[in-house]
Amino acid sequence: MTLFGCGGLDGVLLIPRKVVMNQRTTVVFVHGAWHSSLHWAATQRALAARGVPGVAVDLPGHGVTAPLPSGYLRPGQPGLATERSSLAGLTAEQLVDALVADLAEVRRGCERVVLVAHSAGGGPASAAVERHPELADHLVYLSAFVPAGRPRFGEYVEAPENAGAVQVPRAGDHETIGAFRINPLSPDDGEIETIRRSFLGDWPADRPGWRLTLHPDEPVASLAGEFRVTAARWGRVPRSYIRLTDDLALPSATQDLMIAEADRAAPDTPFAVYSLPGGHSPFLTRPGELAELLDRIAKPA
Repeated sequence: MTLFGCGGLDGVLLIPRKVVMNQRTTVVFVHGAWHSSLHWAATQRALAARGVPGVAVDLPGHGVTAPLPSGYLRPGQPGLATERSSLAGLTAEQLVDALVADLAEVRRGCERVVLVAHSAGGGPASAAVERHPELADHLVYLSAFVPAGRPRFGEYVEAPENAGAVQVPRAGDHETIGAFRINPLSPDDGEIETIRRSFLGDWPADRPGWRLTLHPDEPVASLAGEFRVTAARWGRVPRSYIRLTDDLALPSATQDLMIAEADRAAPDTPFAVYSLPGGHSPFLTRPGELAELLDRIAKPA
């Protein structure tokens, strides 16, 4: 059974019947750290209503089958700060392998593929395009990591330009646990508010359902692994960057640093740069605006 196609997911009605789908183009969405394909649903619907189908994929260790620490859902969350993660040992290469396989399946049925990556998802997305430039016709970074200047996301997180970022509180030591662990179900109101401000600074504080959608464990490779790209391969694919001007997780100064360094690394194909107001998660807070912009970007020149 074909999982992906230019008309959307098989057997799932994504759009009103009166809308004619664009059979030439499909958009593939890649989530960021601690997120999953579920976060793209509202944007997929809004984009499909414009006649452009979208497929959201899960990187290894993400999605409804993602493993949880044994005490995560138990009273008191025993062992949360020390238990070894089931994601320990997951490599950057495995993340890229999985995305390449998904892109290859989409490509078989679609003339034009637009790959959209959010946040840490920019690492695997970039490396997948570096490995197989023919699998994507356009690469869109949504406040996402661009490894052209520095191959590890952590190098940008630690840059002076990122000093004002709101960092998500971590549970335990990532080297001991084997993953970057956060606690979206923490009983500490201050910890939860910091997570909300980082990811959803423009989301109403009295709507806590977002806490149920985040994973506690993120593979170390996602944030600390190397994702190397070259101008000859990754750089030959047209690319756009959507800046989020009020982003607290990855401030605009850091986004601009990555854009500038990438353009220096691949000067023949500079970024087309766009901006949206709001925080780190417009796919939740303003999916209609995001879909409108993606629709414009996705259309062939």
